[in-house]
Amino acid sequence: MKNKKLWIFIGIVILILILNYIFGWSSYLGDTDNLKFLEKMVQDNLALAIGIYMAVTIVGSVVLALPGITFAILAGLLFGPVLGTICCSIGATAGAVLAFVAGRFFLKDSIKPAAMKNKYLKKWLFDESGKNQLFILMITRLVPLFPYNLQNFAYGVTDIGFWTYTAGSFVFMLPGTAMYTIGTAGIADEKNRVLYIGIAVILAAVVLGIGFYFKKRYVEDKAGGKDGTKSEEAG
Repeated sequence: MKNKKLWIFIGIVILILILNYIFGWSSYLGDTDNLKFLEKMVQDNLALAIGIYMAVTIVGSVVLALPGITFAILAGLLFGPVLGTICCSIGATAGAVLAFVAGRFFLKDSIKPAAMKNKYLKKWLFDESGKNQLFILMITRLVPLFPYNLQNFAYGVTDIGFWTYTAGSFVFMLPGTAMYTIGTAGIADEKNRVLYIGIAVILAAVVLGIGFYFKKRYVEDKAGGKDGTKSEEAG
């Protein structure tokens, strides 16, 4: 049964890739006519425009596996820095949750047993306390170490709780989302360009600083610790 779910998932992915190739769904976001339509919709019916944007974000991130930055840029162009950040954060989180649920249903039963055989994956992704999983979630959301869409499905294989994953994803993705959304709004808004781009640069510095800190504090220190241990044992 568990392998059957895996093959069903693979079949769905292949079918979507074929249909996307035939109909070119992923290219719709780059169509300037569609962008103009949404911009007009924002002026005429903001609630409907937000609804369409949310649907596009969820489907685009889960089904078409489009990069998360795509929807942050679109939100900045359509809704500005504040509303754009809010809409993108909610839409991206909703998409991440749906992919997580799909990963847990289709992939966990078949992939988890194999992943558990690796002591490092077992320690960091299947920790019973849940602390290591939340830590990994924080790092991978704040610092784009792995493709955004693959992360969403991969976390479904782990033992992290649904609500922990949902809340953690929303909070930890927020700085990066705001950075791209506000930066895009700054490019589009000549009047407030300096302010918005300045805020985006500050957010970028914060995100990069956090990434550098985690790399030095946890990745390099752990590697050094292992080398040190081996040296002592050899001596």
